[in-house]
Amino acid sequence: MPETAEQSRPTFLLVPGGHHGPWVYDRLRTVLDAHGWQSRTVTLRSAVRESDAAEPLPGMYDDAEVIRAALAEIPGPVVAVAHSYGGVPLTEALADASGVVHAVYVAAYLLEAGEGMFQTHGVPVPDSLAGLRPPENPDLNLPAAFYDGDPDSPETKEAVARLVPQTVRADYETVTRAGWHAVPTTYVVPDNDVSLTGTVAERMAARADFVRRVPGHHAPFYSHPEEFARVLMEIGEQATAR
Repeated sequence: MPETAEQSRPTFLLVPGGHHGPWVYDRLRTVLDAHGWQSRTVTLRSAVRESDAAEPLPGMYDDAEVIRAALAEIPGPVVAVAHSYGGVPLTEALADASGVVHAVYVAAYLLEAGEGMFQTHGVPVPDSLAGLRPPENPDLNLPAAFYDGDPDSPETKEAVARLVPQTVRADYETVTRAGWHAVPTTYVVPDNDVSLTGTVAERMAARADFVRRVPGHHAPFYSHPEEFARVLMEIGEQATAR
């Protein structure tokens, strides 16, 4: 029996950024579901919820394993979507993945082999990669920068309250294989990204095959889920037609 158009559609695998959990994609997934698109997400191990977690804490390579496992479990084609830090482990995981028909980097780190996230900003690698970095980090990113930059916004306050510490190891571990070279890649630039990632977005976007610009802040799927969903669905339809 031939597949229907809906059955042949790819599934979106949604990878959150640092400090975040799958919850950040809930609004987007509601929209995708209403339009008949399947989506899944992952919980990255480097976003640590246990304050007494012991060393060695998980890092970027552990997150890549989580993504590889999720990709392996999804039947049929996949559009892999990564936000911010999530682009680093996705890049590492793509090298071993089959079934990914498109990769989407949303205000994310689109790195080459040998590059790490904070090294992209010229931050020197510390002597030790042990420890946790709290979301309240005035030297690199204020928590509200992940959203609209306004700490007094009720919506932003609600989201910031859900952030968790991130492992230092994940900040600096370097990509060994840039798997995005093997699949069509789109970079999404939000028009009001006041986060640290926004300072390198154009440089990262220049590496991608395609560039899309969307309304919203650093997490445009959170602030503008309808508009962002339309971009993803267009990419998904194009992947289905290939």
